Amino acid sequence: MSDHYHDAGDMLLLKEMGKLAPIEFKAWVALQNIVGREDGAIPRKYRELIALGVAFTTQCPYCIEAHTKAAKAAGASREEITESSMIAGALRAGGAVTHGAMALKFYEK
Repeated sequence: MSDHYHDAGDMLLLKEMGKLAPIEFKAWVALQNIVGREDGAIPRKYRELIALGVAFTTQCPYCIEAHTKAAKAAGASREEITESSMIAGALRAGGAVTHGAMALKFYEK
């Protein structure tokens, strides 16, 4: 067992998690399949780029790896992947600024 925070071997524990909490695990897998399903109104490549942008903001290294590979397989370019990180960064920064505005509102009370 590794002492590192992020270790690819951690993914092997998902099978055990499925046994320990089967109902919840099945629901989680169903949510994961929303991204990976075939084209809907949003084509697969864009579904993966959206998922990747969210992974950048949640900073999940496992999701970043999985969705980068899936986006590439769906035809996303390095430029599109890079732009998704910049868009995610802009939105995260926007959230910080708007929460700063909320702080001013609370300061006034």
